[in-house]
Amino acid sequence: MSNDLPKLPAALSAELARAGLGEGRFFTRGRASRIPATGGCYLLFIHLPRRALVIHGGPFDDARLAPGWLIYAGSARGAGGLRSRLSRHMRREKKIRWHIDHLTSRRAVAGAMCFTETELDECELASRLTNGQGVTMPLPGFGASDCRSCRSHLLHWRG
Repeated sequence: MSNDLPKLPAALSAELARAGLGEGRFFTRGRASRIPATGGCYLLFIHLPRRALVIHGGPFDDARLAPGWLIYAGSARGAGGLRSRLSRHMRREKKIRWHIDHLTSRRAVAGAMCFTETELDECELASRLTNGQGVTMPLPGFGASDCRSCRSHLLHWRG
């Protein structure tokens, strides 16, 4: 795990370790150019400090997300791999294309934890975290409209 991980609260880092996700490498927006260009899966971290965030537009219009940490489980298997996908997520200016764009265009991404050369996928990442303490799925279907096994790929950790 990269030494950038302390950017997350210690209790959240401990929850990731408890879930067996300690082998992931953490990258902040300032280090996006160092993200591997290979395929893999990731956890994206967005902090909502004090007020609820209301989503505008799309299938989750007017949904409210409570303060805390949002954790989005995703994958990047196409051209450019993790670097391309996560660099896009970390930019605020973009065309709204996926569910997560409704959040990343309004709130800065704190960082991402990447998993390459592994058999994990985004469904396994979400599943491992929802078996922990204080992790919930605030919006059923978010990021998982094409997934048959998950209720959501967006998680919330209040801390």
